[in-house]
Amino acid sequence: MSSIKPMTTRQTTAADASDPTLEADVFARNCTSRPVLQNVASRWGTLALVALREGPFRFSALRRRVDGVSERMLSQTLQALERDGMIHREVQQSIPPRVEYTLTDLGARVADHLEALIVTLETNMDTVHEAQAAYHRE
Repeated sequence: MSSIKPMTTRQTTAADASDPTLEADVFARNCTSRPVLQNVASRWGTLALVALREGPFRFSALRRRVDGVSERMLSQTLQALERDGMIHREVQQSIPPRVEYTLTDLGARVADHLEALIVTLETNMDTVHEAQAAYHRE
């Protein structure tokens, strides 16, 4: 038996979006979970969260780990993930100040699921490449 809650099709109004007692429904236009999903499921959000599963990172080390992300994009991504409660930003009192990023409990649970998705994709790239080739032959 699956522990996943069934999706609802309840219509959400603008007033609903500000009512914390209502059940989240990502398929509803004004659901407050949509922007959080967008932050988590973005390319850089996903990679940052999964990288942080390895342990605390300073900004520059995380930027090296998430190869290809610009400083500005990583900064924006980390701010959004911090706002959504996925990561914790700790400023350590030193000269110069040292900032370290870690996952929150929620961020760790989300990162576990994202890593499972990444592993599934990486281990099935042969199937993906075959499908892409078949698609382009048609």
